Amino acid sequence: MTVRRDFKEPARSRPDLVIGRDELYSGAREQLARGGSVLLHGPAGIGKSTVLRALAEENAGAAGTVLRCSATESESHLPFLALADLFGLVLDKVSARLPAAQRTALESALTGRGESTLQRDGLALRLAVLSTLRALAAEGPVLVVADDLQWLDSASAELLGFAARRLGDSPVRMLCAVRTDGEEEEYGRHLRACPPDTLPVRLGPFSRTQVSALLDHRGYTALSRSTARDIHRTSGGNPLFALELGRALAQSPTRPRPGEPLPVPTSLRALVLSRLEMLSDEARRTLLVASAGARPTLALLHAAGRDNAEAETAQAAALGLLATDHEEPALRFAHPLISAALYAEAPARDRRAVHTALSTAASDPIERARHLALAATGPDPEVAARLAEAAALARDRGAPSVAASLGLLAARHTPADGKPGPDERRLQAAEDAITAGEVDLARDIAREVLTRATVPAERVRAWMVVIEAAGQALGEVDAVFPQVLADAGDDPRLLALVHYQLAWREVVVDGDFAKSRQEAAHAAELAARGGDRRTELMALAFQSSTETLMGHPDAPATIQRALEEPQDPDVASHHNGAAMAKFRWLLMSDQLPEARTAITALLREARRRGMVESEVHFSRLLADTELRYGHCGRALDLARESLRLARDSGIGESASAMLASVAEASGGDVERGLTLAREAADHAEVDGDQLYLSLALAALGYAQLVAGDAQGAVRSLRRVRELEHGMGIIDPARGRWQGDLAEALVRIGEPGEAQELIDVTRVHALRLNRASVLAVLDRAEALVRSARGEHQAAHTQLASAQERLAALGYGLEEARAAFALARLRGRGPAPAAYDEAARLFRRCRALPWLRQVERAVAAGPAEPETVPAAAPGALDGLAAMERQVAALVMEGATNREIAGRLFISVKTVEATLTRVYRKLGIRSRVDIVRLAAAARRTK
Repeated sequence: MTVRRDFKEPARSRPDLVIGRDELYSGAREQLARGGSVLLHGPAGIGKSTVLRALAEENAGAAGTVLRCSATESESHLPFLALADLFGLVLDKVSARLPAAQRTALESALTGRGESTLQRDGLALRLAVLSTLRALAAEGPVLVVADDLQWLDSASAELLGFAARRLGDSPVRMLCAVRTDGEEEEYGRHLRACPPDTLPVRLGPFSRTQVSALLDHRGYTALSRSTARDIHRTSGGNPLFALELGRALAQSPTRPRPGEPLPVPTSLRALVLSRLEMLSDEARRTLLVASAGARPTLALLHAAGRDNAEAETAQAAALGLLATDHEEPALRFAHPLISAALYAEAPARDRRAVHTALSTAASDPIERARHLALAATGPDPEVAARLAEAAALARDRGAPSVAASLGLLAARHTPADGKPGPDERRLQAAEDAITAGEVDLARDIAREVLTRATVPAERVRAWMVVIEAAGQALGEVDAVFPQVLADAGDDPRLLALVHYQLAWREVVVDGDFAKSRQEAAHAAELAARGGDRRTELMALAFQSSTETLMGHPDAPATIQRALEEPQDPDVASHHNGAAMAKFRWLLMSDQLPEARTAITALLREARRRGMVESEVHFSRLLADTELRYGHCGRALDLARESLRLARDSGIGESASAMLASVAEASGGDVERGLTLAREAADHAEVDGDQLYLSLALAALGYAQLVAGDAQGAVRSLRRVRELEHGMGIIDPARGRWQGDLAEALVRIGEPGEAQELIDVTRVHALRLNRASVLAVLDRAEALVRSARGEHQAAHTQLASAQERLAALGYGLEEARAAFALARLRGRGPAPAAYDEAARLFRRCRALPWLRQVERAVAAGPAEPETVPAAAPGALDGLAAMERQVAALVMEGATNREIAGRLFISVKTVEATLTRVYRKLGIRSRVDIVRLAAAARRTK
């Protein structure tokens, strides 16, 4: 990061420490690799020096000479100082090669004869700088590294610019950084001091995710996500400012009260508040009122008693403290840090006076309540009640994060003997924080309550927050369940809450769907007995979901029970509610239009209510629905949006990465898809989440198949098969991986295993009436038939599968069937066979698949499959065990089946086949079948 020298960090210049700059770093690296120059620019603290050091270190090895200078503001008036930094250590090396006049001028400048040198010997000095660079370049590439160009003395800047414009093809690259606070014109004059081919690279602010990563990297891991969000907002995404705020918070014994701005450390106040000294006292008080307001306007300032607000804000704008926008009624500080620092500088009594004024001036009841709380100094039941009402209003408006903040303020002002009590209000705030995705905050509140709560209902409620905050990592809170069961006693309402969470634990941690279903049914029964309709609905919805995945015949009836009145509006829009269970049923039953309508409505409602976790999941599921339609571009946008939100909130990352992987492999970047799938699988492994591990591995297998790695796809998808068998999942519409595994098995020469998989899956698909799965299985079976030489039967089956998939609306699967059909037809002379597949993939925007079609067309018509050129009677020349294995392969047996019939291990089968392939000069099991067929024809 570019920082002031009075608190500059130790140099960290390895590229792996350049956080959040991957794209621009790659662009700068490529520019330098081409022999070009780079000018990094952006505001103070934005990270220019970090990127510059990393690029310089990476490129220093390829340069024969590295020239460096780093100017400071205090030295900018000293002429030729930067020139001395650059050439002081190399002058002796090249001076003998300079003409006498140039050598004299350069030595005079470097030894401090002042500006008169440039005035008197100007041309000679300019030529001397140019000649020096060319002389150094004659011995090898030269890299000029110049930081903080804005402080470069004018004489050095002029000389450097003169040389840079005339270097031509000389291998001299410049890597520079300059501070700019505005748009392009600010760095234009510095760009003129660089070679003509210089690439300007602007460093912008960090996103919230990047700020969180930076804080974690520097060791501030104890900061909650809500605190990281506040740091991002206050710093404006400036990495230096964010680090200073993070350091101040980490070192502070107390945290700011809810609703208050972050404390601003002295190191940053000096950076942003120096101009405040030029304000009048009255203007400064007006700005303090603006800093405390959520959305300050001139009207609000007038209502708060600032009669001369227009003149005083105009004075602040003239000093650059406020940003002016005549079309925007709200006042905006030039940087969020100015507002925070101004508030932090004010004495406590002045802050309370401002909040008192705003508690009546603000028009919004939520804002008035917040100011009322910040003006109060102790417990006050009236203030607490006002805040609780404001929290309920924020909750209804779909702002659960605001509700959580107001709820904590309400708890703070609630007397110890109040009704409701302070801990009850804290727990409501924790539940609001869960809804808002602030899981760290929720967990901290719940654990604080548990340290003193004795009422069973409060303790169980707090434990529920701890369990909810664990997300998919339920194995990490296993020790909680015995404690919460003890706290629940024999109260059916409390026990229902516990058994609902145990239902989740059984499926996520142990992968036991049957036991999970039992726990969910028990939770619904307990909740009904205790009169807790909300928990009853959630338990019924979860029971129906497990039954759907198990292929249980009661699933439709349980969904109907979960949809019966009375309903709870929170459950109705929850990602584990009955509407979600119904969507899943619709999707798995091939009712795509109805499923899309349902999930679109759920996503809209989740966004309206501010339910972040539900929004993450609904965005992902809408993307899944669009993928089935074959709308790959739309699905990719939704999947990336879901993943971005999941990473920002720390919720549902595995699930979102899994779906994003499938979307990337279908319509984006296959390598990105592979990376995301492995990331999702790693997350699920760490969390001990078997449910999402199987989905992540299914996504990985699909991406590997698209990437052409059939062996990898088989490994991944065989593990999915084992996991789902262990969990009791039998509905093939859940993961839809069976067709991909069958196709991959055919590609590696295992048609027997592929056919076995197809046969087993078809039984379940027929019983559950999964029409699209049956069509995909037919497509895969056609590939098996083609591998066995049954081309006409394969052609008929593929055409039928394509027609049925088109009728069902599965655009991408239809295109894949057309592609398989084109490959089968492509054995003839007409590459036009691929036109239909290309058209369908283009309609789907399935770019990775379209590239496969283009490669197939470019390769020309496939050669007719020929029998490997093995010697006559080659099969007879195999050893006894090798002949037995080959004979069973010809029957279509899998490696596992061969091992069982010959009483040997699977590894022995694999080793034997390897020897058979080597002896016969073939590559796969299919070639064994063809050899045997050829031998029969020659007899």
